[in-house]
Amino acid sequence: MIRQRRKSRVAKSTKRPLNKNIVDQWPEIFEDVDLSAVPLPYLHSVMVTFKDGKNWHVVLKDADKNSNDGNLPRNLYEFFQLHEEQIEHIDFRLDVEKLKKDVIKSTNRILKRKK
Repeated sequence: MIRQRRKSRVAKSTKRPLNKNIVDQWPEIFEDVDLSAVPLPYLHSVMVTFKDGKNWHVVLKDADKNSNDGNLPRNLYEFFQLHEEQIEHIDFRLDVEKLKKDVIKSTNRILKRKK
């Protein structure tokens, strides 16, 4: 699991297996992964399902995810707290392509050092 160094830039969720669609995109990496925290730069969007049947798909902007001001985690937390009684489920969607690209880049960098 990749961890972000700054606690304020991590979206927390309960530990659970990854969505099958994510696993299908890169099975050799994601097959046995359980997440309890998602670094914000790798978070694509948040799907919020309300008890009344409404669904909100909140796509996160790169500028907000990469900002150091802490507004995004704070705004998400405040939103979840404000609507806690009405929310049935929250699904954090990963930017798998960005994650895959960064993992490959880091792996290649480590392997080059070992030569």
